[in-house]
Amino acid sequence: MLDLLSVENLSVRFHDQKVLRNINASFKKNKITAIIGPSGCGKSTLLKTLNTLLMEDHEANIEGKILFDNENIDKIEKEKIRQKIGMVFQNPVPFPLSIYKNMEYALKYYGVKKDERKMIIEEKLKVTGLYEEVKDSLNKSALKLSGGQQQRLCIARALSIEPEILLLDEPCSSLDVKNTKNIEHMLLALKDQYTIIIVTHNLFQASRIADETLFMLDGEVIEFDLTENIFNHPKEQRTKEYVMGIYG
Repeated sequence: MLDLLSVENLSVRFHDQKVLRNINASFKKNKITAIIGPSGCGKSTLLKTLNTLLMEDHEANIEGKILFDNENIDKIEKEKIRQKIGMVFQNPVPFPLSIYKNMEYALKYYGVKKDERKMIIEEKLKVTGLYEEVKDSLNKSALKLSGGQQQRLCIARALSIEPEILLLDEPCSSLDVKNTKNIEHMLLALKDQYTIIIVTHNLFQASRIADETLFMLDGEVIEFDLTENIFNHPKEQRTKEYVMGIYG
């Protein structure tokens, strides 16, 4: 199984505070990997480092390697990385524009022709199950969509430029059960085309949708294995305590 993205001895420090400590992990192509762990353990920091977002923070000191398709990410143009590794944040952030213009934004930036843009927009809205809900209101403000619809719009927007990897940081944390289920079903369908890495505090969600699960604690990877093994046969006592809810 091809490892599309990997990190080697990755450490991140803000001033005197070490947030990530010698992380080594490989993320497999066309699989869903869940990153779990208690609040403040470094999950979101790891995710932001994977698509170079954290490298723009001048207070962050980053050591180690990030390899995309076996190439050091430092040697790849940031624009290309952002195109290949899309990210969706915990709280949906649609632009204060129409639904259509939200979807069109990145496509125009990357020079996609107008006729092609229309086709891609429709396709990605359908992929996220949003098209039938918004097809008659594409010119309305995206800010008027519900929270669940906004999150699916942000995922559709991230997919519009065909990334190879999709990073999601707690995408369902503010959503109800119905919208959470919609997004989980969508992600399971999307993994045939994309490699997905999701940070989640919801252990049930990780157990439902992830092929592999990475457990972090205090900025370190404690255990990284098949999801079934993490939840049913963990090798580390700290993993066992976390999935059993003893602490977290």
